[in-house]
Amino acid sequence: MKKRIAALLDALAQDPKARTLLRFQRGIEKEALRIDPNGLLAQTAHPKTLGSPLTHASITTDYSEALLEFITPVSDSTEQTLQQLHNIHRYVYDQLGDELLWTASMPCALTADSDIPVAQYGSSNSARLKTVYRYGLGHRYGRRMQTIAGIHYNFSLPESFWPWLQSYTQNTQDVNDFRTERYLGLIRNFQRWSWLLVYLFGASPAVCSTFLKGRKDHGLEPTDAEHNSYHLPYATSLRMGGLGYNSDTQKSLQVCYNQLDTYVDTLRAAIVEPHPAYSDIPKILDGEYQQLSDCLLQIENEFYSPIRPKRVSRSGEPSLHALALGGIEYIEVRCIDLNPFLPTGIDAPQIRFLDLFLLYCLLKDSPQCTFEEQARLADNFSRVVTRGREPDLELSTPSERVSLKDWGLNIMTELEDFAATLDSLIEPGYSEALRIQRQKLLDPELTPSAQVSQRVQQGSFFSAALNQARNIKTEFLTQPLEESIRQRFEAEAAQSLKEQAAIEAADEISFEEFLRRFLDQYRLESLHPKHPD
Repeated sequence: MKKRIAALLDALAQDPKARTLLRFQRGIEKEALRIDPNGLLAQTAHPKTLGSPLTHASITTDYSEALLEFITPVSDSTEQTLQQLHNIHRYVYDQLGDELLWTASMPCALTADSDIPVAQYGSSNSARLKTVYRYGLGHRYGRRMQTIAGIHYNFSLPESFWPWLQSYTQNTQDVNDFRTERYLGLIRNFQRWSWLLVYLFGASPAVCSTFLKGRKDHGLEPTDAEHNSYHLPYATSLRMGGLGYNSDTQKSLQVCYNQLDTYVDTLRAAIVEPHPAYSDIPKILDGEYQQLSDCLLQIENEFYSPIRPKRVSRSGEPSLHALALGGIEYIEVRCIDLNPFLPTGIDAPQIRFLDLFLLYCLLKDSPQCTFEEQARLADNFSRVVTRGREPDLELSTPSERVSLKDWGLNIMTELEDFAATLDSLIEPGYSEALRIQRQKLLDPELTPSAQVSQRVQQGSFFSAALNQARNIKTEFLTQPLEESIRQRFEAEAAQSLKEQAAIEAADEISFEEFLRRFLDQYRLESLHPKHPD
């Protein structure tokens, strides 16, 4: 296998169009809570100067009115992506007044669950759909879980890459089918090795005590005599474990990434078949719908997974429908914590390592996965989430148990040729990014999770994170924002508000009818592909 990969990389390097074939297309979605000066969740509405969260292309909200989400345009430049993310932060900080952005993945000090404001998008049917979906999440999983923040890393290869790879592998499929199958292979390999990303980039080993209110079975240990913070001594990313985006209810879903149609079928069934546990949630409360449906999933976005196959959908079209019709267009990595020590939560070496890792997952052989293997992979992932920095921690392969360190170093060795190829074809920095991550395997104290643990044990999670939020705000505000960039953000905000108003004026049917038509799309025959006999 190593010789085949080396031959493929060599063929890429010798192709006259090599520099365009590996121009990775990236986009980052970064979440951050708005907080008041005392570190409590902001109760204020989304600032008007940031535009409409319904229609703004780069500044929106996620679950809560206080959970901002920053979105960079698709770009093939690492530095451009980071600069775009920096500019969004810089503009937003100017609009926050005395509020700050919480820089950690696990949330700030929280009061009652009902004090977490659900995001509002306006009075249109499409806006109400987004809000009602969030009400449903709150009823099903609690609003606290929805205040956890992270980074979603969207990744794809350029269109020109796929005919080249088809020719090299002598594949004769339709190019869309070929691309979909290779992305599914990437996802299967990602599941096999994503524990490495959690080890390297996990940054949520501790939580504020207020996050645990009402939970006595959390299994965490206090970090201080006053029990203001709790942690697991060797944890990497509690965000990706049982306290975070890991639903017990969804464990009944056996999602397979061997074929796209089985993936679509499984999620579609969960969206159209009622789930008894959710039938007791009131349909309407105080004049507002409380969930989109009483099914296991309201929509496909409710399925929590460290990685998702994706395709851009039309306005009003469920993304699962677009995926079923057109195949996989890009993948979304969802297991990346915010690094609280970085102003934008991510940096260039991390982006370059993600590129390396995802290309590795794409080009390596990817056998079809069984449910037995998925159970083993889930166990490996859970071990690293809760015990990743534990000395001599072992993980399971199909034939034996190996140490996390040794397995990780073996992967790093296999990535060396990838890094050298990208250094020469795309931009320097990939080998250096690999070196930085290798050091974390040799010394766990270099990981973000270890650095957070050190800060927490010197005080508390809350005080350490609040100090960091203040420091990063000061750092941003001391850097001037070019007037042309400011004017562009102001124009985009104003235009987004006009677009929201136009959408609201165009509604001609009731929300009840709008919701019925939207959910009916999941019942279309095209969302239920026929399996070959």
